[in-house]
Amino acid sequence: MEIKITRTENPGQKPADESKLGFGKIFTDHMFIYDWDDQIGWHDARIVPFGSLELHPAATVFHYALEVFEGLKAYRTADGTVQLFRPDENAKRMINSAERIGLPPVPVDDFVQAVKTLISVDKDWCPHSDGCSLYIRPFLFGTDASVGLHTLHSAKFVIIVAPSGAYYANGINPVDIMIETEDVRAVRGGTGYTKCGGNYAAAQRATVEAEKKGFSQVLWLDGVERKYIEEVGSMNIMFKIDGKVVTPSIEEKTVLPGITRKSMLEVLRDRGFAVEERKISIEEIEEAAKAGKLEEAWGTGTAAVVSPVGRLQIDGVDYIINNGKIGEVTHMLYNTLTGIQWGKIEDTYGWTVKVD
Repeated sequence: MEIKITRTENPGQKPADESKLGFGKIFTDHMFIYDWDDQIGWHDARIVPFGSLELHPAATVFHYALEVFEGLKAYRTADGTVQLFRPDENAKRMINSAERIGLPPVPVDDFVQAVKTLISVDKDWCPHSDGCSLYIRPFLFGTDASVGLHTLHSAKFVIIVAPSGAYYANGINPVDIMIETEDVRAVRGGTGYTKCGGNYAAAQRATVEAEKKGFSQVLWLDGVERKYIEEVGSMNIMFKIDGKVVTPSIEEKTVLPGITRKSMLEVLRDRGFAVEERKISIEEIEEAAKAGKLEEAWGTGTAAVVSPVGRLQIDGVDYIINNGKIGEVTHMLYNTLTGIQWGKIEDTYGWTVKVD
C-alpha cells in the first residue's frame, strides 16, 4: 500500500502537563484515511492534517449503523522507542467485525502499515509519563449517499490518535459494578462478538442508570436465560474462585474476543494457573461470594488494561471482593501486561511492534 503524506502547516500545542490528559479528549496533528468502492476496492491511502470529515447527510453510517471500530495503543519505552501491542490482532478482529456488519474488510497488512505510518508521523505526541500512551482509534464505516437499504457500494477507513492518561480517573483502584437484569447487550447470532457502535448503544441506557447509582459499569447477562455472565460494558471479565481463574467463553459469539483478555489467558496459563473458559452463572458467583471463595474479580481491555472489581451488586445486594483491594493475581497481570507494553520487562511472547 502506498500512503501519501500531507503534513500539517499548523501543528498543535502538545500538552505540557501529561497528568491532565484525560482519555480521548486531545488529538494529534494527523489522521489516516483510506477509501473503498465496489468498483476498484481500496484506494487513495493518505495521511492528512487532523480535521472534520465531510459526509453526505444520507450516508449509511448515520441511518443503518454500518460501522465498526478498534482500539489499540502506542507506548513510549524508557529509551524513547515507541511501540505497539499486537496490532495484527486488532486488524484480524476488525475483519471479523466488518464481515458481520457487511463492510469491506481492511487487509491485515494495510491496517498494520497504516497504524505504524501514522504513529511514525505523530510519534512526538506519544506521552513520556508513566501510565500514559497514544490511544489509537481505527474505524470503518459506510458512506453511500442513499437512505435506501441495500448492499454497500462505498466506505471509508479512518484512524485518529489521542494522547491519553488512565481510562478511569481513579486509575487502577477497584471499581464498583452492578448486574444488569432488564436490558441485554447481545444475543446468539447477533453482533456481540463484533466491535460495533450498536453494541455500545444498546448498553448506554443501563450504563447511565448504573452511573446514577454510583457504579462505574454494568455486568451483562446473556440475552436468552438472563443467568450467565457475559462481559462488562467496556471490558471482558475474569474471576478467581477458590484458586481457579474463570472467564466467560467466547464460543457462542456473544462476547467480544478481547485482545487483552487473550493475552492475559496466555500469561496465566504460562504461570501455571488453572484457567477455565466456560459459562458462568450469576448464581455461581453469588454462592462463591457468600462462601468467601470469590477471591478476585477484574475487567480486562485495551483502554484500562486491568480494572479490579471491588464491589459487585447482585439484585441490590453488595458483595465486597478482596476487602475492596487489588488482588495478587490482578496486580500480577497488570504489571506483566503493562511491563511488556512499556518495555519495562522482556517481551518473550513477541507481542510488541516497534515504530520507526
